[in-house]
Amino acid sequence: MKIKKGFVLRQLLGEHVVTGEGLERVNFNKIISLNSTAAYLFEQVKDKDFDIRMMADLLLEKYEVTEETALADSQKLADSWREAGLLEE
Repeated sequence: MKIKKGFVLRQLLGEHVVTGEGLERVNFNKIISLNSTAAYLFEQVKDKDFDIRMMADLLLEKYEVTEETALADSQKLADSWREAGLLEE
């Protein structure tokens, strides 16, 4: 999977939000807000092909979590990005 071109992570009023670079991508009914861990993963995988295992490995490198937790959290995050329309399969 890959994050679709045109989506960027920005800081807005102290929050991490994903926005489209062109006005045609803006949907003011749905703002994609990320916590600091999700923002870290977004930055690490943008412009790359990635999978759940890669995301979990990034979490394991940065945080003290179990492999099971890292995999589950990575799957949940990827599912939410997919539902928000951020991913290409």
